[in-house]
Amino acid sequence: QVQLVESGGGLVQAGGSLRLSCAASGRIFSINRMGWYRQAPGKQRESVAIITSRRSTIYADSVKGRFIISRDNARNTVSLLMNSLKPEDTGIYYCNAELTGSQGMGVFWGQGTQVTVSS
Repeated sequence: QVQLVESGGGLVQAGGSLRLSCAASGRIFSINRMGWYRQAPGKQRESVAIITSRRSTIYADSVKGRFIISRDNARNTVSLLMNSLKPEDTGIYYCNAELTGSQGMGVFWGQGTQVTVSS
């Protein structure tokens, strides 16, 4: 069974940094795309950063220049380094992966990790 597990969330003051990590486990043949999404209460979930198998990246305009996404293909992990955090970065951050496993291709989500940025 494929699972994505996030870690690294927490409470931080504005201007600080956090590093989120996500590990994919299970019978995984390959991972095409991994990314991070976030959602604040009552708001839509939005894409934060995406990285492909070839390490091409796409960032939301609101985080460009502050966040860095990276992946370790050998370990099936993805990380998000968040610098210069702002209160508007507060939300639940979810790991997402499009991958091929024992049941074929599918899209999987982690359980989410809370990030709270205080002013």
